[in-house]
Amino acid sequence: MKAFILGIVVLFAVAFSVLPAGLGWGQEVLVFLKGALPVIAAFIGLVSLFIGIADIKDQAEAHKDDATEKTL
Repeated sequence: MKAFILGIVVLFAVAFSVLPAGLGWGQEVLVFLKGALPVIAAFIGLVSLFIGIADIKDQAEAHKDDATEKTL
């Protein structure tokens, strides 16, 4: 419950800091997101690639195990 309340408080603080009537950091946040988006997309792509490679290896190993069980 404490984490939920803390999360709500942090979300309100973020909303306050981005609004023009609050701290007015809206433009800086947009500049940061524009700069960080390609880096985040590259990271997600690399993680997806590694997960895909691991999945292919697991499928090949499972196929090999099935083939050895059928021969027994």
